[in-house]
Amino acid sequence: MANNTSQHILNTSANLLGFCLFVITSLRITDKAETTVIDEITSVIAILLAFSCILSFISIRTANPKREQRFETIADYLFIASLSGILIIILLITLNFIK
Repeated sequence: MANNTSQHILNTSANLLGFCLFVITSLRITDKAETTVIDEITSVIAILLAFSCILSFISIRTANPKREQRFETIADYLFIASLSGILIIILLITLNFIK
């Protein structure tokens, strides 16, 4: 069975991982990390995205069709959970700017 979404998950997860690291770094530089929970949430999402990258890469590289499908499905679920978390981060950042 051909990989349907693993290449897309790998590429997008890696890019979003960079976004998360940028948010964490920005909060640390501005000394706002202690006053918000955004950096903790972003760190968890970065871990989810890293695992999504790893699993999608394994899915691309494996020759076993069952494992390929299993890893791709897990990577897909981690990716959608990460996207939901990024939505929460964006909402929190927006609410902090409105205050």
